Amino acid sequence: MVMTNNETATQTAVQTLTPAPRVPRINFAKAAPKAFKAVIGLDAAAREGLDPALVELIQIRASLLNGCAYCLHMHTSDARKAGEDEARLHMVGVWREARNFFTDKEQAALDLTEAVTRVDRGGVPDDVYAHAAAHFDETELGHVLALIFTINTWNRIALSTAKIAGEDER
Repeated sequence: MVMTNNETATQTAVQTLTPAPRVPRINFAKAAPKAFKAVIGLDAAAREGLDPALVELIQIRASLLNGCAYCLHMHTSDARKAGEDEARLHMVGVWREARNFFTDKEQAALDLTEAVTRVDRGGVPDDVYAHAAAHFDETELGHVLALIFTINTWNRIALSTAKIAGEDER
């Protein structure tokens, strides 16, 4: 059977969209319980004193940047349960083009989240840090940074251990 160029392209596209079978991965919480508990402790400490809506926005943005479907599903679900506006959730990925959905303080946090998450792009620019520092006192800024560190860690745990979106194990 001879395929046309369109049939070949369609078959290639379907193969590309079909996820490859995964090699079984460890359950990180069981394999390294002390490390897992330490990340939970950092996560809990980071959240202290921060607005829960801001916490979810930060976690959603980092999870989008890192391509972590497991964490993205978890944090958008948590945000909805906490009463977050659906329209804002849809705009997190394009917040720069949809600034009217977010306060200046939230924008500063989202910008800082991007800079810290993408630290390989030259670190955190002074203007991004200064913008965040203008909206958060030192303690709050420390907590925002710790939250960004934590969600990046959770993203890496979920991606490395092949967590499946929608299977929240909390």
